[in-house]
Amino acid sequence: MGSWISSIVRAEHAASGGGLGAGLGDLPESCIAEVLLHLDPLEVCRAARLSRAFRGAASAGVVWETKLPKNYAYLMEKAMDETARARLCKKEIYARLCRPNPFDGGAKEFWLEKNRGGICMSISSKALLITGISDKRYWTFHTTEESRFKSVAYLRQTWWFEVVGEVDFCFPAGTYSVFFRLHLGLPSKRFGFRICNSEHIHGWDKKPVKFQLSTSNGQKVLSKCSLSEPGSWINYRVGDFVVDKCDVPTRLKFSLTQIDCTHTKGGICIDSVFIFPKGFMQGKVFNTSAIL
Repeated sequence: MGSWISSIVRAEHAASGGGLGAGLGDLPESCIAEVLLHLDPLEVCRAARLSRAFRGAASAGVVWETKLPKNYAYLMEKAMDETARARLCKKEIYARLCRPNPFDGGAKEFWLEKNRGGICMSISSKALLITGISDKRYWTFHTTEESRFKSVAYLRQTWWFEVVGEVDFCFPAGTYSVFFRLHLGLPSKRFGFRICNSEHIHGWDKKPVKFQLSTSNGQKVLSKCSLSEPGSWINYRVGDFVVDKCDVPTRLKFSLTQIDCTHTKGGICIDSVFIFPKGFMQGKVFNTSAIL
């Protein structure tokens, strides 16, 4: 939508022979701000390059307040202390929230998706309850640059595979999707090249894993799928949930299980759980099958 502004300014400039005639860029900043209210954040930033008047309007608090979630004050409380918050204008608040904002001791983080302003969240494997994680014969934590948290949980072998997590958060109103980010095999580097150790991969083809999602207001989702494609990080979609009120905390509980003890399974990395606005895609996504 923002491209039409640029084309109008160029056309008017050309029609006036590049002279000093009045053009769109000569409009009062308040009028330009009214136009910018209807653009998305990236288009507002592009429009700021058109002229001094557009640059001033693109920094107006009234413009950026419409781009921020309604509960941005709550999000800023999570992101930084009161003294730092007081120094920021609305545009700076938006930019600050678009950066990763750790909370709960750094094991979780949230950020704004900069194109549409929706809330995204990532929950580290260290914030999940993993059955048997303390037994280093079966589970270990591996340092890797392939995780935003620089660490993943790696399973060598187990009979009982169960991963559970939860988060209590005031999400802006909307529909969200939950994903587990998993990888069959252990990724590493050798001589500068990425390799995948598939030594421990077994058992995932015998029966599907099950995913579960529930919310504090009674929403529930059950799904399943067979894990495949060793060597690739895949976001397995658990399901969706809906938030109606941004000022009421939503408690989410989610799990990943394969507890059939007739066979062992192993060779899997658990990186994190992602929560994205529905329709937003990041990385390779696999849609699971609903269990009715």
